[in-house]
Amino acid sequence: MSTVKEQKRHQQKHSGPKAERKKLKKQGGTTDEDERKRNPKAFAVQSAVRMAKTFHRAQDIKTKKHHIPLVDRTPLEPPPVVIVVVGPPKVGKTTLIRCLIKNFTRQKLGDICGPVTIVSGKRRRLTFMECNNDINTMIDLAKVADLVLMLIDASFGFEMETFEFLNICQVHGFPRIMGVLTHLDSFKNNKTLRKTKKNLKHRFWTEVYQGAKLFYLSGMVYGEYQTQEVKNLGRFISVMKFRPLVWQTSHPYALVDRMEDLTDPESIRTDPKCDRTVSLYGYLRGTYLKNKCQVHIPGVGDFQVADVNFLPDPCSLPDAQKKRALNEKERLLYAPMAGVGGVVYDRDAVYIDLPANHVNQQQEVRPTTELVQSLIDTHATLDAKMAASKVSLFSGSATLDPTGIDEQSSLQEKHVWDPNTQRNRRKVVFAEEEEDDVSSTTDDEYGDSEQEEDEDKDNLSEFLKEARAKSEKSAKNVTYTPPVKRQKLEKRKEEGEEMLAFADSEDDLEMSEEEESKEEGEAARARDSGHCSEEDEEESDDEESENESVEEEDDADDTVKKQTESSVILFIILLFLSIGALQWKDGLQQKASEAFLRQQEAAPNLRKLIYGSEASDSEDEDKELGGLFRVSRPHNSTKFQANALDCSRFNPDTFHDWDLEEMLNSIRDCFVTGKWEEGQDAATLLKEDEELYGDFEDLETGEIHKGPTEQQDPQNDEDDEKEEAEESQMKVDDDEDQKNKRLEKKRRLKERFDAEYDDGDATYFDDLKEEMQKQAELNRTEFEDVDDETRVQYEGFRPGMYIRVEISSLPCEFVTNFDPHYPIILGGLASAEGNVGYLQMRLKKHRWHGRILKTRDPLILSLGWRRFQTIPLYHIEDHNGRHRLLKYTPQHMHCGASIWGPVTPQGTGFLAVQSLAGTKANFRIAATGVVLDLDKSVTVMKKLKLIGYPYKIFKNTCFVKGMFNTLLEVAKFEGASVRTVSGVRGQIKKALSTPLGAYRATFEDRLLMSDIVFLRSWYPVSVPQLYNPVTSLLLPVGQKDNWEGMRTLGQLKHDLGIRNNPNTDSLYKPLVRGQRRFNPLHIPKELQKALPFKSKPKQQQPKGKIPRDLQRPSVIREPHERKVAALLHALSTVHNHKRKKAHMVQHAKHKEFLQQKEKQEEAKLKRQKEARKKLYRVMGQMDQKKQRSSLKGSSQEN
Repeated sequence: MSTVKEQKRHQQKHSGPKAERKKLKKQGGTTDEDERKRNPKAFAVQSAVRMAKTFHRAQDIKTKKHHIPLVDRTPLEPPPVVIVVVGPPKVGKTTLIRCLIKNFTRQKLGDICGPVTIVSGKRRRLTFMECNNDINTMIDLAKVADLVLMLIDASFGFEMETFEFLNICQVHGFPRIMGVLTHLDSFKNNKTLRKTKKNLKHRFWTEVYQGAKLFYLSGMVYGEYQTQEVKNLGRFISVMKFRPLVWQTSHPYALVDRMEDLTDPESIRTDPKCDRTVSLYGYLRGTYLKNKCQVHIPGVGDFQVADVNFLPDPCSLPDAQKKRALNEKERLLYAPMAGVGGVVYDRDAVYIDLPANHVNQQQEVRPTTELVQSLIDTHATLDAKMAASKVSLFSGSATLDPTGIDEQSSLQEKHVWDPNTQRNRRKVVFAEEEEDDVSSTTDDEYGDSEQEEDEDKDNLSEFLKEARAKSEKSAKNVTYTPPVKRQKLEKRKEEGEEMLAFADSEDDLEMSEEEESKEEGEAARARDSGHCSEEDEEESDDEESENESVEEEDDADDTVKKQTESSVILFIILLFLSIGALQWKDGLQQKASEAFLRQQEAAPNLRKLIYGSEASDSEDEDKELGGLFRVSRPHNSTKFQANALDCSRFNPDTFHDWDLEEMLNSIRDCFVTGKWEEGQDAATLLKEDEELYGDFEDLETGEIHKGPTEQQDPQNDEDDEKEEAEESQMKVDDDEDQKNKRLEKKRRLKERFDAEYDDGDATYFDDLKEEMQKQAELNRTEFEDVDDETRVQYEGFRPGMYIRVEISSLPCEFVTNFDPHYPIILGGLASAEGNVGYLQMRLKKHRWHGRILKTRDPLILSLGWRRFQTIPLYHIEDHNGRHRLLKYTPQHMHCGASIWGPVTPQGTGFLAVQSLAGTKANFRIAATGVVLDLDKSVTVMKKLKLIGYPYKIFKNTCFVKGMFNTLLEVAKFEGASVRTVSGVRGQIKKALSTPLGAYRATFEDRLLMSDIVFLRSWYPVSVPQLYNPVTSLLLPVGQKDNWEGMRTLGQLKHDLGIRNNPNTDSLYKPLVRGQRRFNPLHIPKELQKALPFKSKPKQQQPKGKIPRDLQRPSVIREPHERKVAALLHALSTVHNHKRKKAHMVQHAKHKEFLQQKEKQEEAKLKRQKEARKKLYRVMGQMDQKKQRSSLKGSSQEN
């Protein structure tokens, strides 16, 4: 085998003109200018016409990209972006929403019910809403959607629901649409997959626009879409820009995410069917909403707003900071209908979900929550509890009765070190033997010994130890962990946010207010209590490398623990009081002295009051708070201790030897001479002041003060040189800044000069945009410094606010049949939109709808916010301006439509469906159109034919009867044109006295008695006044897509089994026509004279009897002649018969001959075929012999 010869590789040129051009291209340079300089004729204008066409085409393309500029009314805090996820059933809508929520918030959501609002970025929030396969839901959500995620099953292809929703969007404003292909993992062949993607993409582009974004979700991993693909989709959603839609920006609306029934329970008890008072909550969108205005709830009806309030934002945007990502605590998720969202705001209350679970999963109740719950549920006084003498610390623990407490009060414990077990064991001693143990332990308040063993003084600490162990498990759920532990962040974040929503005591509330006023960072944490968790201690080692978000979350966790500690301490105080009341007489003198000392101290040490000892302030060891929580101190020297000694107070029982050097060094930093931080040192601050102000002149005395000279200590020379270098660098930078400012000022002045004296490149479009920008800025600055309460009274509730709308007199079915899977939209109406009147529309039957539409058949329209049923009249305008009634809509052509419905602004689009009940096999959208006029200016006329019969004819005059019934009717139609069926035109002249309704008419020609006279007239048709709102939300759960209104005539006849009785005039009858006799043509003599001879009628005499003399005489044969004639006749007959017989015989013979000849021909052909076969067979054998002989010869030669 010969090896394949290796081809020579291509060597790129490193020199020459081509290589030089490539180098320039890589360096970012261009060779166009050089080529233009080198060969200017090649770039000259060759054809002025072609250049003009090119220029015009470029301008056309540029102009087509322009949109009509609108005033930017977007508020500073815009409402969440409404993202509607649409698609057929079982295509992956819920899974996609769940994956997107997990991508943005790191949380898993169980059931997707109602709107789900999340914080996706520093300036954007998203509201996800799933659209089910109900045409009502599709219509409603298309009106409020900002972005539509259209899911398509790639394994199946496009379904009818996709095209239905696209057409709905086209009518109602067409929001941004992104396609998402799912079920791509069902394709096993890559070629088939690529082809399917391409076909679906181009079909999607045809429906939306060329280049519309189409995402591919290739497959699922553990029931979820791939993380990277969901992340890419989330990025596109986060940065997408939206163009305001006209209907949305001109009307206030809200997508309701929470509903509360405010009806008096007594009224519901007495009358379950009474109208309800309901409060609806949601983010206001669109434009400003006024109080007491009129709103429409699609699927329910029109209502008057009773009251509107704005509430704190339950899913607020994070604070404006320069950071790249959100903190975990800022990744909020708010979905009240899905049971997510711990804090719910109302006008007069804040509802807090105590089990702080953001996820629909049952979690065990934490002991801290039980403590707070036990305090809330306290109904008896302290004396009654002491009389009962039973104290239960936690659920499931043993109770303490009075006898047990009396016994324990007489016992003390002593810690004994056991070398065998290597632990302290608590030995029981009596009070008579060990009276001084308590006083000895109180002196160890600031020691460095292990405080956990010293705190266990009585048997009650057993329960506290157990509670602490449980609380540590729950506290880990609240504490922020390093970013490595991603799987636990969701749960901890949500619980921490919910605990921050309220304070357990007023002290905590004040503390939180003080902390909010302080700075962030180290200074804020220095004022904190210092209680941190173990995980926070781990993070403090490398907190310099962590970002700001982690530090903020540490602060939030500290606040959570402070709230928990306050509730625990409050409970322990009550427990101490209840126990101490039984032994209040013991050691009165000692208690009095301790009370005096407590008054002198700054803050009481609750731990010392209860257990007789204080915890250590050591930063190296853990501290136990109330026997419940173990908190650790971060190793940070800049943080202060919460219970450290306050140097501004005098403690009478604390004595220090101030002669010692250690004591002096401990307070050295409290004075100016001490060692301060670099930014707080007095000398450094004075030096900065001198550098800042430098030389100055005292205007009163005239004395000139010079700045510091350059002669300094030799030890600071290096620092001075560095500072001088920095100052020189700063001067250079300042010079550059000043130069840039001067250039910018000159550029602005030149632009102003050009704008005044030159037209420049500014166009009308640019001027319009600038005008709109100025208007938007003016709108934004008008009420910028006014508080919300005052601002709402002037301009109404602005978009972006979270509002509470109270509506009275809602049907009870709205509350009893409430289903969160169906959207509730609160659409605001303008002042005139609450009225009902006549509307003139332009309508076109949808090209995909199977049947044409019939006049007076009820039709369901989606117009504005409303969905209602009405009876339209279709008409078309004739050339003379008359609007002629149509029985059916024309094919592929617009027609007019008149309806009775709600007044809607002109130019508003609408769509029509014939039925909402269930899913139909064909395309459900019947027609689309637009509103043209809002009055009854168009009069629809119907053609009417009146028929009469002539009963007297006088030349061209005729008397006609049967067309009218009275003289008054004839008088109204005097002068009207009439016609006969044969086409003779005439005119009504005057009515006749008898018979009634008869009249005299003149015609162009004489009529016949068989003629029929008819009169074409036009009759005005009144529009039926039917306005039936679709109340689909009032139907029971599971039947909301089965709303049925008025049925058509065909449906009624079908349901009732009524067959049409045909019109007798429309039936086919046998046609019997009598023979008509026409009169002879009579031509006047004057006319005959003018006619040519050929056309003149010939005067032919009628044939009469021939005279006898002119008649020819008959020939009479003789008998002999008769015999001869008879013989000849007989001979000719025989001859003819023989000839005919011989002809038949000859014909039979010829036929037989032809048959024989045909048989012979077939035999001949058969013989020839066989001979050819034999010949070909012999020739083939000879060819084979020759081939064999030739092959043998070639092999021998080889």
